[in-house]
Amino acid sequence: MPRVRITHATEYRYARQVRFTTHRLMLRPRDSHDLRLLSATMSLMPPAATTRWSHDVFGNSVCTLDWDEMQAASTLRVISRLDLEHFPAAIDLPHDSLDPVATTYPFSYASEEFPDLARLLERHHPDPNRQVDAWARRFLRRGAPTPTLDLLATMTQAIKTEFRYAARDAQGTNPPVATLRTGQGACRDFALLMMEACRSLGLAAKFVSGYLYDEALVDSAEPLVGGGATHAWCAIYLPGAGWVEFDPTNGLVAGRNLIRVCMARTPEQAVPVAGGFIGAAGDFVGLSVDVQVEVARPLRS
Repeated sequence: MPRVRITHATEYRYARQVRFTTHRLMLRPRDSHDLRLLSATMSLMPPAATTRWSHDVFGNSVCTLDWDEMQAASTLRVISRLDLEHFPAAIDLPHDSLDPVATTYPFSYASEEFPDLARLLERHHPDPNRQVDAWARRFLRRGAPTPTLDLLATMTQAIKTEFRYAARDAQGTNPPVATLRTGQGACRDFALLMMEACRSLGLAAKFVSGYLYDEALVDSAEPLVGGGATHAWCAIYLPGAGWVEFDPTNGLVAGRNLIRVCMARTPEQAVPVAGGFIGAAGDFVGLSVDVQVEVARPLRS
């Protein structure tokens, strides 16, 4: 259970002074049994005129920023600082807690849970030639039930080994059929591919956004600072075990070096910093994101 400090700096640069539209930030994780949020602070340049906090339909913490109409700047900088303790689940927890009815695939969700999972079971992207379906069914055993966790672990590992990771600064997520066709993608593309593949098999899936940091930092006896990154993975609902997280970019059941910030039905609902500006089309110069992580010994009780 390491103590983790994260500094996430986002900077937008413009060729001349522009005005800013409403911005929506999802940078603050929810305090939970696996994450204890000790402090969360944010600094803005230029400062916003109004700051509002709310919870979205999924219970994620959302910060909404507005600037005065006449306020203009050539740079917008958002710096989020988090101090937290992380209590990641043991690697064998999904096996130990999985409801016996869900041990093998296929299985059915309980009638009382189905209404709440319905939209998370729906396919969200066209698949006219059933390419995603065919890809997902590669991981099923022929003529016999498939162990559910083996199915998901194998699918997760296959994305890591069969696809090439390609970082992409441009906004948006590639459709799963495009990821299959090109054989490459960013972490959010891989997460969406696995979500749609699982939905094609009748499994409820969510998109997860958060932070990834170097696993080597965790076991250090002294505080260490290392580069981190915003990251995306997915969660699959399994009776008994609940929402189990899978990181297809790294081929892992979500590890102790992943900090969950928010979960949503689609990637578009979980963007860390979203907003616009009022100016000419060519005014935007560039965007830079820097994530620094410090991992230290846990607090003493």
